[in-house]
Amino acid sequence: MKFSMKTYFQPSFLLCVAVLAGAGVGKKAILDYTGAKLNKLPIPLKKPFDLLDEDLLGPYKAISKTKIENKDVEKELGTDMYIQWVLEDTEAAPTSPTRLCSLFITYYTGNPDRIPHVPEECFVGGGYEEVAGERDTLELNLEFSLDRSPATGDQDISLAPGQNGNSRQLRARYLVFAPKNSVMWSKAANFARMYFFKVNDSYASNRVETQKVMYQNVLGKYSYFCKVEWGFSAGAAGGDVLAGKEEIARASEKFFSVLLPILERDHWPDW
Repeated sequence: MKFSMKTYFQPSFLLCVAVLAGAGVGKKAILDYTGAKLNKLPIPLKKPFDLLDEDLLGPYKAISKTKIENKDVEKELGTDMYIQWVLEDTEAAPTSPTRLCSLFITYYTGNPDRIPHVPEECFVGGGYEEVAGERDTLELNLEFSLDRSPATGDQDISLAPGQNGNSRQLRARYLVFAPKNSVMWSKAANFARMYFFKVNDSYASNRVETQKVMYQNVLGKYSYFCKVEWGFSAGAAGGDVLAGKEEIARASEKFFSVLLPILERDHWPDW
């Protein structure tokens, strides 16, 4: 197709240029008028996750802390603000399938267009597949109290496993994976992973909810989200037994009644 100078003076072409120019000017005018901010500024953690106070973890003891050695993998992760810990529940039976908790926390700041990494993509890309019927929402009953002290303004944080009608449910994604093309003599077992997001001043159970919360923050200067991912396994004495969903839910409630107040008080930004 050949174009000449006459093409650029055709009414249809000039109309398209006018519409696009008007849209650009109109968008800027709307943003200026409303104060909306599409580009968010990063907001730092109160304290890096690496400095999480292990003395506050109660019955849980960190037995492993790992860092991603491959810089390409860390670049793909999109952040260097993370921890990968394995914690042992010293109160659990030696053979309990929830004695060990593998914890992976990643923190991101910035624009709502950023796409959070989620296990259902990462593990499938790594050679696993989701087990049919094992993709659900885990309802964790925790009694939340994140009120501020009238005298000091500090957060008065209290969480415990929910035991009455005042408990607030923390919704998390629940997934079960299996190795692809596993053979009958392979010892590789199915495993479950759970995750939720803390995004600005809210919690979300999946990526869509996370982005929805971020887009609602149109007037804010700052924005962040943090993915908390975990899974349970047995110690050496327990073998490769996968805990049932209800057992995982109870173990998760116990674990986050300890961990979540620490994250809220000492690490996540004071929104």
